[in-house]
Formats: sequence, C-alpha cells, structure tokens
Amino acid sequence: MQTTDPRRTPRPDSEERTPKQGAAARPLPVNRRAPQRRGPNQSMLVFAAVLAVIVLAAVLVLVLVSRHNRAPKDDPAALATPTAQITEQDTVLAEAKHLAAQYDYDKAIAAVTGFAGWENAPELQQAKAEGVHRVRCHILLDGRDVPATSALEYVQELEDVLASLNDADFDGKIASGGGRMTITMDRYQANWPMVKAGWDTHGLPVELGVEKALGITKEDIGKTISVAEYNAACRKDVMKFTKEWEDLTHKMGYWVDMQNPYITYDNRYIETLWWLLKQLHKKGLLYKGYTIQPYSPAAGTGLSSHELNQPGCYRDVKDTTVVGQFKMKNPKPEMAEWGTPYFLAWTTTPWTLPSNTALCVGPKIDYVAVQTYNGYTGEKMTVVLAKALLYTHFNKKAEELALEDYKPGDKLIPFKIVGEYKGPDLAGMEYEQLIPWVKPVEVDNDGNWSVSDKGFRVILGDYVTTEDGTGIVHIAPTFGADDAFVARAAGIPSLFMINKRGETRPMVDLTGKFYLLDELDERFVKECVDVDAYKEYQGRWVKNAYDPQFTVNGKYDEKAAQAAETLDIYICMMMKAANQAFKIEKHVHNYPHCWRTDKPVLYYPLDSWFIRSTACKERMIELNKTINWKPESTGTGRFGKWLENLNDWNLSRSRYWGTPLPIWRTEDGDEEKCIESVEELYNEIEKSVAAGLMSSNPYKDKGFQPGVYTQENYDKIDLHRPYVDDIVLVSKAGKPMKRESDLIDVWFDSGSMPYAQIHYPFENKELLDSHQVYPADFIAEGVDQTRGWFFTLHAIATMVFDSISYKAVISNGLVLDKNGNKMSKRLGNAVDPFSTIEKYGSDPLRWYMITNSSPWDNLKFDVDGVEEVRRKFFGTLYNTYSFFALYANVDGFEYKEADVPMAERPEIDRWIISVLNTLVKDVDNCYNEYEPTKAGRLISDFVNDNLSNWYVRLNRKRFWGGGMTQDKLSAFQTLYTCLETVAKLMAPIAPFYADMLYSDLTAATGRDNVVSVHLAKFPECKEEMIDKELEARMQMAQDVTSMVLALRRKVNIKVRQPLQCIMVPVVDEEQRAHIEAVKTLIMNEVNVKEIKFVDGAAGVLVKKVKCDFKKLGPKFGKQMKAVAAAVAGMPQEAIAELEKNGSYTLNLDGAEAVIETSDVEIFSEDIPGWLVANEGKLTVALEVTITEELRREGIARELVNRIQNIRKSSGFEITDKIKITLSKNPQTDDAVNEYKDYICNQVLGTSLKLIDNVEGGTELEFDDFRLYVSVVKE
Repeated sequence: MQTTDPRRTPRPDSEERTPKQGAAARPLPVNRRAPQRRGPNQSMLVFAAVLAVIVLAAVLVLVLVSRHNRAPKDDPAALATPTAQITEQDTVLAEAKHLAAQYDYDKAIAAVTGFAGWENAPELQQAKAEGVHRVRCHILLDGRDVPATSALEYVQELEDVLASLNDADFDGKIASGGGRMTITMDRYQANWPMVKAGWDTHGLPVELGVEKALGITKEDIGKTISVAEYNAACRKDVMKFTKEWEDLTHKMGYWVDMQNPYITYDNRYIETLWWLLKQLHKKGLLYKGYTIQPYSPAAGTGLSSHELNQPGCYRDVKDTTVVGQFKMKNPKPEMAEWGTPYFLAWTTTPWTLPSNTALCVGPKIDYVAVQTYNGYTGEKMTVVLAKALLYTHFNKKAEELALEDYKPGDKLIPFKIVGEYKGPDLAGMEYEQLIPWVKPVEVDNDGNWSVSDKGFRVILGDYVTTEDGTGIVHIAPTFGADDAFVARAAGIPSLFMINKRGETRPMVDLTGKFYLLDELDERFVKECVDVDAYKEYQGRWVKNAYDPQFTVNGKYDEKAAQAAETLDIYICMMMKAANQAFKIEKHVHNYPHCWRTDKPVLYYPLDSWFIRSTACKERMIELNKTINWKPESTGTGRFGKWLENLNDWNLSRSRYWGTPLPIWRTEDGDEEKCIESVEELYNEIEKSVAAGLMSSNPYKDKGFQPGVYTQENYDKIDLHRPYVDDIVLVSKAGKPMKRESDLIDVWFDSGSMPYAQIHYPFENKELLDSHQVYPADFIAEGVDQTRGWFFTLHAIATMVFDSISYKAVISNGLVLDKNGNKMSKRLGNAVDPFSTIEKYGSDPLRWYMITNSSPWDNLKFDVDGVEEVRRKFFGTLYNTYSFFALYANVDGFEYKEADVPMAERPEIDRWIISVLNTLVKDVDNCYNEYEPTKAGRLISDFVNDNLSNWYVRLNRKRFWGGGMTQDKLSAFQTLYTCLETVAKLMAPIAPFYADMLYSDLTAATGRDNVVSVHLAKFPECKEEMIDKELEARMQMAQDVTSMVLALRRKVNIKVRQPLQCIMVPVVDEEQRAHIEAVKTLIMNEVNVKEIKFVDGAAGVLVKKVKCDFKKLGPKFGKQMKAVAAAVAGMPQEAIAELEKNGSYTLNLDGAEAVIETSDVEIFSEDIPGWLVANEGKLTVALEVTITEELRREGIARELVNRIQNIRKSSGFEITDKIKITLSKNPQTDDAVNEYKDYICNQVLGTSLKLIDNVEGGTELEFDDFRLYVSVVKE
C-alpha cells in the first residue's frame, strides 16, 4: 500500500466524508495522558503526514530483526532487538513528528533535512554491535509531494552502508520499499512483488471513441486525416483520464504502481509481443488463410471467435424472413404433374439471396414432393421440403381437402404428397438462379476470370437439420463459413464481383452495402451483371444499422433504424411480386453483434492471419484442469466447453491504432520474415539499405541504439503505423518485402501482459524463467472475460511456454440493481461509484460488496445495505475500540506489562482468545481458498456477536475504576489482542479502516515495528490456545440467551425486568453439563432467578414434529404420504429418541423408513404461564409470570438505566458522583426504598431522595405513569 496516503474510512456514525486528495481531516481535540492514543474518529493524517515528511529527503529505516538467525538459542542477547536509547536522531524524529502534528510541514522538513546523522545508519551499527546476525530493512521512499525518484540516492547510500557492514557474521539487506514505488506483501512476509498498474491502450474502444470525437469514420483515415495524425490522436486520447483513474484507485483502496505502469503502446511492450509472435511462427502456429470470418462493418475490422462469444454478443432480433421458391430445371416426373416445381429454402437474411449459388440437403433427411398452391398468387405448384417440417408450412386441417376445390383467398390451402426421397436422391438436380442480377465467375491462379456454369444445383451437407426452416439450406458461399465449405467440396462457385483493381469481392463491400456499378470492372459489368435489374439496389445497405443516416453525431438511433424498412423487406416484396416467395414473416432469432459497436456483424471472406490454436487445444484443456477456478463451474463449463470447441484464432485486424503484425512478405508471398525484436528489424533495415531498397535506416537516423533498453532510447522510434509500414526489407532472393498491413487482435496485447510488462525476454528474463513473477497466483475479472482475457492469457501461455498463466482465477459476477436488473443509464438505475464512495467511504462499500455475495455471484446492489454495513459492522467496531481507548487512556494502559499467563486469565478471556484463534484459522483458510465473502462474514460475526455483544458487554465492569489489578490487566490485554488481530484480518477487505485502527493501537503501545497494517505479519493461529470444549459451552450460553431474549420480545418484557425461571428439557448429559457450566452467566444475561433441568421425556413439554417435504419428498417418493402420517403421530418417547440420536426409524406396514433431525422441524407447544422456543436439539421454556417482588426489582433496574442515560446526556465524566432527587409515586416508592443502595451504587449516587414535587426535573415516562428526577453533580 502507499503508506503516505492520508485517506481513511470515515467514522461510520458521522457525516464525515473521505478527504479528497491533498485535503486534511482536522483531528478532534481530546484530553488524554501521554502517550496519547488517537480515537477512531480522528484522521490518519498525523500518522501519514509524519511519515511523508520524514521520508521526503531521507530513507527511514525500520529494522526488523529475524528470529531465524544463526545465534545460539540460549543466547538471549542475540535474539533481542537493539537496546532503546535516546539519541540525537530520536530527538530529531520527535521534533519532526511534533511539527507535523501541528501541520507545520515546512519546519518539519527542515528539521529532518538539517540532521546530518542519517547516512551512518546508527540503528544498523547498533544492531551489529549487539550481536544481531540477520537484518532486513523495510524502507519508506518518496512522498506524494516530491519527484517520483527523489529517494533513489538515499537508497544507494543505504546499500553502501549495508555493504560496508556485511561480513560472515552479519547479513543486512533491503527487503522492501514503500511510497510511490508501490509494493504488496504476501501474508507471511515471503515475497514483495511489484504490482504495476496497466493501461490497455490499443483496440476498437479507443479508435471508435476518437473517430466519434473527430467526427470521422474509418473510411476518412488516410484521406481527410493522415494515419500519423489519427494515431497521435489515439495516443493522446487513451491517457486523458489518467488522473481520474489514479484518484479512484486511491479512494477505493486499489493500490498499484500508477507512476510506473505498463502501457501497451510502449515500444518495449510491443517488442515483447513481436517476440511471442515469432515463437508461434517458429512452431508453425502462425499462418495466413482466406476464409469466411465474422466482420464488423461498423468497426471496419474482422473479429475473432472469442470476441464474438463475449456475453451479450448474440442477441435475439426480429427480422423479416422468407421461404424462397427455387424453380427446378429438370424435375422428376411426379414433380412436374401439378403446376411449377420448386425447391423451398428458408433464410433469415434475404439480402444474401442474390448471392445464392446452391441448395444443400441432408444426406439422411427424408424429403417429400407436395402438390399445393402459392398462398400469395394462387398459382399451382409442386414443392419439395423436409418431411419432418411438412406441418410447419402446411395446415394439417387442409390435408384431406381436394386440390381442385381451392379458390384464391381460402384460409386453408390443400396439399398432397406425391413423392418421398432421401437427400442423395435430390443431389445434382438443377434450378434456375433465383435473383439473376450477377452471374457467378471462376478465377484461376493468375487472376483471370470467366463465367461459371457449375452453380445452381442441389448438393449434400451433414450440417443440415430439420430444427427449423424447410430442411433445405440456401447456400451463399461468400457469406457463411459452412456454406463456403460445402460449396467448395461440391465444386460450386462463389458469386463474386470483380472490382476495378481486378480483385474478387462479395456483392457487399466492407462498409455493409451492395457495390456501386462504377466501382466494378467494366468487362465484368458488361458480361456478368444485369444492369437494369441491379442498378435499383446498388449502394443499398444490407442492414439499417450500417446506414450512416441512422448515426447522428456519432450516436446510433436504434429505434429509428428498426422502424425503417430494410433491404430484406424490399427483396421479399420483389420476390412476392415475381411469385418467388412461399411465405414471408417476421421471425425472432439469435444473431451475433460486434462487442464494441453493438451493431450486427457479417460473415465475410477475408485474407487473415491466424494462430493455429486448435493444434494446442488438448494441452489447453489439460492445463486448465490444474487451475483453481472460482467458481469451479465456470472453469469446467463456460471456459472448459469453450476450449473443447475451439477454433483457430483470427489475429488480423484491419485497423490503424494497434500493434502491427511483424511479418514482411514478398509480393508473390513466396518469402516472408517474422521479426522478433527491434534489434533484428534494425539489422534487417541495414541489409535493405545495402540492397538499395531503402535510402537510410530511420532508426539509426534517430539515434536508436539496439540492445539499450531504456525508455529514453525506445522513445526515439515508433513501432506503430504508418512508420513501420514505410520499412521495406529485402528477401534472401533480393526481392523487396513489405509488411503485412494488418494489426493484431488487441486481446493478444492483453494476454501477453505477464511477459510484456517486464519486457521479457529482453529484460528481467530470470524473474520470469525462475517463476518469481510467473505464473500469477490469481487473476480476477468479470465473467465476460472468460472468453477474452482469461482465454488469451491461457492460450499464449500454453502455446509459447507450455505453462499456465495463472494458478487461480476469480470470475466476477455482474453488479445488478437491488431488484436484480442490469444497471443502465437509460433505465435510471445505475449507481455512481464516485458519489457512493464520497458518501459512504470506500471501506463500507468494499465490505458490503464482498460480504453480500460471493464475487462470482451476481450482486444485487442496494445502497441501504452499504449504510447497514457502516452502522452495524463498522459502527460496532468503532464503539468497541472507543470503549477500549476510553478506559486505556484513563488507566494509562500501554501494554508494557508482561502478558498475563493464559492459565491465570478468567474463563471468558480464555474463551474469546480461543474463538479469536479459531477465527484466525478459518479466515486464513478462506483467504487461501479465495473465499473472501466467507472471511468477511466470519469477521463480522466475531466482532458483532462475540467481541462486542458478548465479551465487552459482559466485562465492562472489569475496566471500570480501581487500580490495575491482574484481572483488569488481563481484560485490557485480551481486548487489545482481539482488536489488533481483527485489524489485520480485515485489512484485505477494509484497508483504510484497518490501517487506522491498527495504527491507533500500535502508536500507543509500540508493539509492532511496521508502519502500516498492510506491512504487518498476518496473524497465525495458535492451536494451543483453542479450547473447543470451552467454545461449545459458551456457544450454548449464547444460544440459550438468544432464545430467551426472543421469547421476552415476543411478550414485550424488557430484559431489565427480572423473571423467575428458565426450564430446559435436556436431551443428553453433555447438553446438561454445558448449560450447567454457564448457568450463572445465562441467568445474569437474561435476568432470571433460576434454571431448572427436566428430563426430555418427562412430559412437562409437549413436542411435535413437522415434515420438511422438500427434503423428504425426493427421499421417499411414493411413500411420502405414509411417512408424513407416521411423523405426525410420533409419540413423545420417539421424538426424544430422534433428538438424542439424530435419527429415528419409522415402521410403515412392515417397511422401515429412517428420518433424520435435518429432515423435520421439532417444536414445542406453549404451556400456561410459559413460553417455549426450539432450536435444533435445544429447547427452553421461559416462565413469564411477574410477581410483585420481581416487579419492584424491575423498576429499580429501569431507574438505573434512565439515570445513566441522564448522566451521559449531561456530559458527566465516568468518575463524577451525583445526587438524585425523585418524585414520589405509589407504583415506584416501595421499589425505590427497597433498592435505594443498589441504585446509588450503580450510578455513583451519593444520595437518593423521594419528594412530592421535583422542580425542573427530567420527565421519565413509563407505560402507565410518569416520574420526575433531578440529577446533579456533587
């Protein structure tokens, strides 16, 4: 953490807000003895400012002496810390602290910088002189208000001092540094790795944002704005919110090194990416292919399959669909007997029909020929479709109607099956081109084209199904991967256009519209295009989402686009008029959309570079099984299934701002080079210059030095477009080689982060190869990254390093609104994180989000829950510490005394210490298992239920008045230990509050030599202090107390009103023994006079059993009715046996059925004058009859409470004595006279008088009368 950060979580019950950066929260004045312990309502400013000031110009060395040194175990001196002595250095530090506490920072700085004794490191010299063998220095570096590297010279001085002291008997090292150089520590002080912030600076989000800001589209780049200018705008734009993000990370407690982040546009980062790509190239895993790929016209680039599988990419859309009629050329005889014969094929994308070149049938599917009529034109026709889908397109009610009886307009259209076929029976049959705008062509290897006559026939395909449609698939090879595959296998040509450059292109261009005639080759238009038919549709957008008229000022008007007629509708109407449409209807179907533009994608033939990830699929699956997924179901399901169905990774992106693909090729593609480093590129340019292909080496011209890895050197060049595009290399054959124009998928940037952030392998190679920084212990991101970052990290690690990239992964769920709906600005249910942090503080927000639900579950966010956490958990912890600080300051407790031996401490101290160590053990296990929700809930339960509501409440009197007895010392030490341990346990979830609490505790006691809870050693469980028997007894006391208090609330009897008796029917001796051991405690807690034990089978209480049908139903099935009857009729003896043994065997007409206590609910009926409660095996009965004697005692206790409240509201000190005057009342006088001494003792009263009229007294309102009381300080 950054120890100089002054922010902290606000006091939970105040309206304070977390101070903004640079702001100071004013401490509240308090009167305390020295050394003063800051109360929890004060800022950490004093602590933080002192540190910041002292370390501005020097290194503050905090020496932690390792106990694992080589000194003999019987040499106490060797194990001790250096003897504390008052030195000149101590005086300077004290003066600086005092000045900083008074906010006089300039004088504090001057005091420190004016001291000349730092360079000799007196602590180290003293440590060596006293025989310490092993020293680790934990240093605090530069503060927020000085240059980021201001402390480096002092670090070097410290290293020089250590080097001069180190010898065979002394080993001194710098173990960590804190300040701007952010660090984290594992909980056992084993590793101190750097945690870098990272900026993903490439990719569509940046480019689309810049295009919107500049008012341009991709088509304008290189025309109205140069590539260099565009990329410069992207570079500037991506870092514009740096300050806001840095501020947010500080406020939310997400401390990373923002001063030295990795940035993906950095040339060194890109160089590592190039090296990784070269490794894939060497392994034959990088190749170029011409295939059908998902393409986003709105973004202007192809997409990878994992981008297309981001959550929300596939969406339900309602489109106009058509069942087209494809007219047969040479029908079978039975197909030609009734009207015109057609094949029926259905499509959800009618705009692809002009590109149709084949129809595909399933080899194992049954088809039928059906005589019928066209529902729109009334024309006689015979159609062929799958038999399984016959009744999808024909009304079964019309099956018996005579064909001859049909009249146009009839609702029921008759039909008759006249033939049945298998798919292969139809294969090879020809049909007329449906929409003959363009003739298909064939292109040879030299680029020569000719009109093809091989299309428009029926072919076979295994992927055809009868789930929907007609069982016959319309094939447009240029717009579908499956279509292209089966068409190529059957020798079917694709329908291409030939543009003016002689290139083959689909009918739709990359912007999503039909090609214009003047963009096409003249000969092609003349020989292949029906100009009169096509010109009406040239330039039409195939989807309204691509039409610029629906995007105004960079904002897409989806409603307007959906309301307007689409090209699909125009084509369908054209087909209907030409008697080519069998059925036109709206249909909801799932269609992929671009993850960044939210607009639909096309499937498009692209020349792309691919990573052959399928070659490593099995290894990825194998390694994935070694990763600890939270939740496991995501690893085996969403991620695991994704790996099982993996496709090759489309690496190419047709964009400008991103990492250039480092591959240079000759024009004929015969030779290629994949560059792995800037140094290699530098040397290849030199060869090109020598060959006369380049006039000079631009890197040499700019003074770049290969092999020098400083930022200054790498900033001399730019590996982005267009500069890298200007580089021409020379092949072995002497041919010029130009770079492939593609960028790489931005997800490759992200997935390369473990290596590129440390400039591997050019720098820090040993760090990674030795596994010091790799693989990661864990990563965490949203579930939407399952097929994004999680995948690319895993894929690159497997393919390049045959390794996992991370050992564990937390797949975070979504944050929804309190009703479970997705947050949206449009819906007005989005929560602003900035204002929420400002209002509640980071810690309550973090605690709420972590403890409300597991990170991988969706969180229903409710600000009322944050407020409840602040009040219930932080408020309780605050009050607990306030209580401790109050009495510790009164008694001057500084934890200087030796620990009271555990055996000599009262049982309740031993109990809370036992529970505390159990908590440490359980919380540690939870953190280790990446279960922070369970950890947070355990801590909350401990603080609320055990520490505050039980331990502190029951032991308040031990802290009051009198001298420092062993009993009081034990109470102080026990409570201090609990608070300090809780601070350490909660630190990962509530970093600010934990640090404040810990610092306030240790500042007064000096028990820890670390400056922050985040640098302290994580608590370790002491098994010898755990007493499970004691915990069980106290748990029994808590359970009985809770049940009795609930019964009191049921009849509205306050705890201050004594009651006579609790009756407990015990089920076994263990239960009796546990309650007996805490009997006195229970009676005091619930204010009863006695506890009676009765035999569970004595018949005093009548118990009944009720079935839990959700559990027993699946267990017994048809027997459930008989089981329910038997359970309802169980005698008291059977119920007692069930409670005692945990199970009971029922006899069902000779058959046995075993039920368990978890299968049923056991409850007791109330008896006159008593209330009964059950919880598992435990049953308690409370006598609720209030006698006159009990009533008088209750009034006395109530008066004590009311007078104590008056003391507090009057601002009396806890030691102030008072005089009490009370008005007479027949309902209270006898109680006051009887309990006068008790009342005075409880409220520090010296006198208590009853008079007729108390003038100016405080009114005390009871249920049916009023009293007046005067309380004055003596």
